[in-house]
Amino acid sequence: MAGMHAAMATAFFQAVKITGHVTDAAGAPLPGVTVRVKGTALGAVTAPDGAYAINLPNGSQGAVLQVSYIGYEPQEIPVGGRATVDISLKNSQDKLNEVVVIGYGTQRKRDLTGAISKVQGPELAQQPVQTATQAVQGKVAGVQVISSGQPNQLPQVRVRGTGSALAGVNPLYVVDGVLTDDIRNINNADIVSMDVLKDASAAIYGVRAANGVIIITTKKGKAGKMQINYDGNAGFRQAANIVKLANAQQYTDYLQLSSPGTYAQLDEDRANGLIYSGNQSTDWYNEVLRNAFQMGHNLSLSGGTEKSTFYYSLGYNQEDGVVRTNDFNRLTFRANNDVNISDQWKFSSQLSFSHSGEQAVDVATVLPNASRAAPIVPAKVGNLYGNTSSFGNVGNPILSLDKRDNRLVNNRFLGNVAIDFTPIKSLRFHTAFNADLNYGNNRAYYYQYLNDNNTFSPGGGTQQQPNSSLTVYKGNSLRWVWDNNVTWEEHFDKHHITVLAGTVTEQFTADTLSGSRINVPASKDQWYLNLGDPDRQSTITNGGDKFTRQSFVGRVSYDYAGRYLLSASLRADGSSKFASRWGYFPTVGVGWVLTEEDFLHDSKVLNFLKLRASWGQLGNDNIASNLYTVIGSINVPYFFDNNLQLGTVIQDIKDANLKWEITDQYDVGFEYGFLNNRLNGELDYYSKKTRDAITFVTIPAIFGDPDNQYVTNAATYTNKGFEFSANWSDKIGKDFTYSVGGNITFNTNKVVGLNGGQALLAGGVGQQGYVTRTDNGQPVGSYYVRKVIGIFQNQQEINQYVNKNGDLLQPGAAPGDFKYADLDGSGTIDDNDKYYAGSYQPKCYYGFNVGLGYMGFDLGANFYGNAGNKIYNGRKANRADTRDNIESAFANDRWTTAHPSNSNPALITQSTPASDYFIEKGNFLRLNNLTLGYTFPKEWLQRAHINNLRVYLTSQNLFTIKKYTGFSPEVFGTNPLEAGVDLNAYPTTRTYAFGVNLSF
Repeated sequence: MAGMHAAMATAFFQAVKITGHVTDAAGAPLPGVTVRVKGTALGAVTAPDGAYAINLPNGSQGAVLQVSYIGYEPQEIPVGGRATVDISLKNSQDKLNEVVVIGYGTQRKRDLTGAISKVQGPELAQQPVQTATQAVQGKVAGVQVISSGQPNQLPQVRVRGTGSALAGVNPLYVVDGVLTDDIRNINNADIVSMDVLKDASAAIYGVRAANGVIIITTKKGKAGKMQINYDGNAGFRQAANIVKLANAQQYTDYLQLSSPGTYAQLDEDRANGLIYSGNQSTDWYNEVLRNAFQMGHNLSLSGGTEKSTFYYSLGYNQEDGVVRTNDFNRLTFRANNDVNISDQWKFSSQLSFSHSGEQAVDVATVLPNASRAAPIVPAKVGNLYGNTSSFGNVGNPILSLDKRDNRLVNNRFLGNVAIDFTPIKSLRFHTAFNADLNYGNNRAYYYQYLNDNNTFSPGGGTQQQPNSSLTVYKGNSLRWVWDNNVTWEEHFDKHHITVLAGTVTEQFTADTLSGSRINVPASKDQWYLNLGDPDRQSTITNGGDKFTRQSFVGRVSYDYAGRYLLSASLRADGSSKFASRWGYFPTVGVGWVLTEEDFLHDSKVLNFLKLRASWGQLGNDNIASNLYTVIGSINVPYFFDNNLQLGTVIQDIKDANLKWEITDQYDVGFEYGFLNNRLNGELDYYSKKTRDAITFVTIPAIFGDPDNQYVTNAATYTNKGFEFSANWSDKIGKDFTYSVGGNITFNTNKVVGLNGGQALLAGGVGQQGYVTRTDNGQPVGSYYVRKVIGIFQNQQEINQYVNKNGDLLQPGAAPGDFKYADLDGSGTIDDNDKYYAGSYQPKCYYGFNVGLGYMGFDLGANFYGNAGNKIYNGRKANRADTRDNIESAFANDRWTTAHPSNSNPALITQSTPASDYFIEKGNFLRLNNLTLGYTFPKEWLQRAHINNLRVYLTSQNLFTIKKYTGFSPEVFGTNPLEAGVDLNAYPTTRTYAFGVNLSF
């Protein structure tokens, strides 16, 4: 009897093996798909061939398999007693059922009335970059990303053009509900998706939304077996394109004309050991730059039960700069938790911490000095530095790097906690508290060194630091946001309606403290201000900031039978940055899914076609908190009754009625899917008009403002353009899959009304002064320069270039000089002959990608580029001294009597004015990323209890096709008024790395 019971028990508990394959709609296998048994911890992840296997207890015929995979529709499939269950997943893009985050909620992409683009987390994590927006470059139509090769630089992002000049132009980032302007603390491996709100749909965020909104969602755990994932890569970076400078022979030939006195002293300088004795040369860029190591490691654990789930991750990134002594490292930790307290109550939290350290370099000094330093001076002789300051006019850039220690440390906490209450299925109350805490400090020490033979070989130059100095900075900030909203969603037959209403309260506070002293000891253990000289050159500064916002938000979304779509929202924002506190920002959008109509419903070729249109107003309050507040300067000396007194005076003029910039945006677009949705994409036309934009207005000097100007709302900017994207994916045979996609954006930016404001000048280039001018009828930051129409070949050409009175137009010119156009016909060549010669803003930018897969191998290539923009080569133009070095290309092709040239002059000196000679084409095409990977077969990994193992080789910025002669056609800058002026841009880098993806 006991034996019978044992047999029955064995039979009952005996495992039943369920196997199958998971494929996409075209039959291609899908690796890494999560298949789990509903209500249990049982589950599996599919192998490279899409296979999975799950052991079910006997008697589990009623089990239901839950299948989920990013980019595909989730499914629940009853087992029904089957031993083999094959599953075909539908691509969520195919039927546009992909869920998109729209701000305080989500929506299926097919139901959207706005222009919102989504980038999945795996696309971001596959590139070895520090910040997620770098990986978006070229992937989203309407989004231009300008990155820098310098570590710890936040890429500049422009969504549908530049919409402001003096207020902010960067988008708002929303990370798990936390509003922020900086995502350098986010680990790319933690990101599920990035949703970009490009049109009026961003108005749900009110005065923060004028420049677009990027919503980042991080990973959460899933019920089932705990998953362990490791992603790592290591490699090196190098300057992608080093500009070749003149060698010793080319340089001395140039000196013969540019600085005859210096040329005559060369033999004496050689005899005194100042310069090389032969034709030996110093390549200063080679001395300053290096191949730099980089690596990244990310470890995550996730899992949970039906009641609670968790996701924990730890990440470390190290990125050494290509400029010597420059380095950066970052440690991140994330803890995301969800707890289903009951069927009605849910608690969630997303918390992250990052710690970063950076050894910064003075790029604005080191790189220009490297380009100007004489190649006939050695970089170092033993332990002594070559004396460039004695021979020429710039300091030795190697000495500048070695004698400065500038360390920045930052600790940042970012996260939110939320409670959701769902009393009935259609009603949800949500409250969340979001916080962003930032603690930073900076310690900059300058070592003492003198212009003597203990430092230089030999001494006697002007480069020195007679006293050591220490500057210490500490700053912290807190931004908190409290969201409260209620969402009601209901279906009535063919009607589907969602209503959202809520409040948003926000406050930002910051305080800073900095001080400096000289003669601080050189030992790092003694770098404290109180150890410096208390009687000499001591400073201390204490500052801070505070502003608040109070907002009310509402939105209604409606669709009828998935065919007719309507959405409308209204946000009311109150901001402490303006005297007139409140602004109102509405939006409305409509959509029509034509393929739901009878005349297209059964089409064999056209699977999806939607027409949508939207309009809305977006705000911009990204200005200084006190820009409208009149501030008195205290302790200003003045004489009263023949005695010196101290008083308070108002020294500038403020507009008390200053208000936010407002952008009206229209959008009309199509979304389409053809041939079983193997081909899909979007086409959009948009028009953005920013009015009441902040600008400078000239006022009479009698009012007392030192700049004779004040800031007010008196400008209008427009951006108009088209966006187009298309993606094709298919398979050939059983094992070969491929995809091809691309996007292109055409944008026209223009200043259409300064309304009494003065043209904005910027982009200072040494002796040439400002080279950009923002004025009516032109793009923001347009180059305003003289027009070169040739090179004078001889004195006869100079004598023949006269005005109508027979006077020489360029009486001081010599053969080999530029010939400038008299554009205003005044008979003289001066600044009135300047003209607008283009801008850095491209007329179009684009990206395309190719993906191949075969038998576990994958190959992906992403390209990015732009056309129609210009760059001002400030490196070539900035000639502070006649002894400055020149570029090798200029040395080889400059005008000489023996080598006449119609393109390059004989000399570029301190008196050479700004002209279109220094403006070059910014067109380029870059292979942004190339990755080759291999995923090991599942059967090879089972014995080691490994779910997935992939190894890959990757390269970032492998090559660039360009015309620009500088480091890179991507000129990184934070000021839109001087974008494209290349003076000291950090070199763009090329990366080679090996990586591994491993999961248990």
